[in-house]
Amino acid sequence: MERFSELMRLRRSMRKFTDEEVAAEDVAQLLKSALMSPSSKGKHAWHFVVVDDKAMLEKLALCKAQGADFLAGAPLAVVVVGDPEASDVWIEDASVASTVLLYQAEDLGLGACWIQVRERYTDEGEPADNIVRYLLGIPEPLRVVSIVAIGHKGMERKPFNEERLLWDKVHVDKF
Repeated sequence: MERFSELMRLRRSMRKFTDEEVAAEDVAQLLKSALMSPSSKGKHAWHFVVVDDKAMLEKLALCKAQGADFLAGAPLAVVVVGDPEASDVWIEDASVASTVLLYQAEDLGLGACWIQVRERYTDEGEPADNIVRYLLGIPEPLRVVSIVAIGHKGMERKPFNEERLLWDKVHVDKF
């Protein structure tokens, strides 16, 4: 089956979106996939906050010094939150769920881009996590790992060029 291989090749970070809203059934499929994402020991140490309010997306786009501004032009975001009390690998679980969202978006013909929030800061040194949690009312001890911006693709991106694969990063039997 080559379907996943094709998704891997085609999925590229999309930072420009059209104004078209994401259909409700596509949002539901994105969330179903995120909820089915693998989690350590079945702890499901994540939560998802769906944001489609334009004013809130614009506020979230200012959560860190750089790399989130394009969120203001996205019609949808899924904020991926980890629960440190549910699992010692909450970061990994939330990261896997974020990745699942990226590939499900591509499978639906949508564009998406991961915005790193954990361990990112504003120019003033305020943790981006604090800003996002405040804006969305996310309680302690939960932590924001990422925001996945999602929408209809606003630009063309070439598929991944397999000639750029870093085979020297692969080691067999020992480093």
